[in-house]
Amino acid sequence: MNATDPGTTPPGPAAGLRRFDLRHLLALVRKESLQAWRDPSTLLIAFVLPVVLLLLFAHAVSLDAKDVRIGVVLESPGEPAQELAAAFSGTRFLDASFAHDRREVADRLVSGELRGYVVIPQDFERRLAQQGSEPLVQIVTDGSYPNTANYVENYARGVVQAWRAGLDAAAAPQPVVLEPRYWFNAELESRRALIPGAIAIVMTIIGTMLTALVVAREWERGTMEAILSTPASVAEILAGKLLPYFVLGMLATLGAAALAIFVFDVPLRGSLAALLLLSGVFMVPALGQGLLISSLARNQFLAAQIALFTGFMPAFMLSGFLYEIDAMPAPIRAITRVIPARYFVDSLKTVFLAGDVWAVFLPDLAAMALIGALFFMLARRATRKNLE
Repeated sequence: MNATDPGTTPPGPAAGLRRFDLRHLLALVRKESLQAWRDPSTLLIAFVLPVVLLLLFAHAVSLDAKDVRIGVVLESPGEPAQELAAAFSGTRFLDASFAHDRREVADRLVSGELRGYVVIPQDFERRLAQQGSEPLVQIVTDGSYPNTANYVENYARGVVQAWRAGLDAAAAPQPVVLEPRYWFNAELESRRALIPGAIAIVMTIIGTMLTALVVAREWERGTMEAILSTPASVAEILAGKLLPYFVLGMLATLGAAALAIFVFDVPLRGSLAALLLLSGVFMVPALGQGLLISSLARNQFLAAQIALFTGFMPAFMLSGFLYEIDAMPAPIRAITRVIPARYFVDSLKTVFLAGDVWAVFLPDLAAMALIGALFFMLARRATRKNLE
């Protein structure tokens, strides 16, 4: 029979097409917001974890070398050697302890109590009189901590050079004097560079890990199939699931920025509007990646592991947050180009320390939007495949 019941929809491609309905979207957003509000783990990740991470990055993680413990072995009894030893005790970068025999400090270096020591030799006055034909002092550092060893060497050299320059103060002034200046972070405090990058890590956790866990939980409990069987379209369902977490991410950004400015003394030289724009665009790839992970891994444990290794770890290690991208091997530098946090960290440091530099923002915004569009395309395709 070719007759069709007038109360049914005829089969065909048009049957799968659904008009985007704002009422469906608002209902889904309300449902997801209530679910997030009633879930203590969601609120913990969104509001407590950012505070803990910022406190850790502000105080526990520091690239500043201050009060580095060193020994100063004073073998020469002369007055110039005494003055140089006093110069080591006058710098805030070094915490100097004194000895008269290098054997007194060698064991302390091996045990890790000291990070290095400086030997002012017995013939120090003779070397000083020879005007640089021999090194004035010997610097021994602990090479098991390469960065600290470099700090000890450079600071010790600086103390000796500054003391030596003081001896030549009566000489004719040099025609050219170099005075270094540091832009954007004149105090050279690593905290002012780490805190903006830490905001990117917080946003990655909220956007990628939280979304992956929450949506995977729906698949795991079987409630996602019930939602997909409603009259709402796939686009409405995806938007309804993600909008509450987008709002959570923006609120976390405002809270983290307030902590950075008012608690950790990080200047915001750019505008709040630029900061919110950068954060909003970054949430697109972060949420898209979390949604894609939850579409491929339908249980929370697997989704958490994938989000950790594809979201959090790349954002932490390969975004320029802690390690300079230019110092990485060429293949790793190429991989960083597909990590959204790389562009977000770069823009955050700019908006906090330099200001609204749109020549930096625009390429970063375009890259984040492009990666986010790719994630959403893949996530929508994976969701449709799950339905089939």
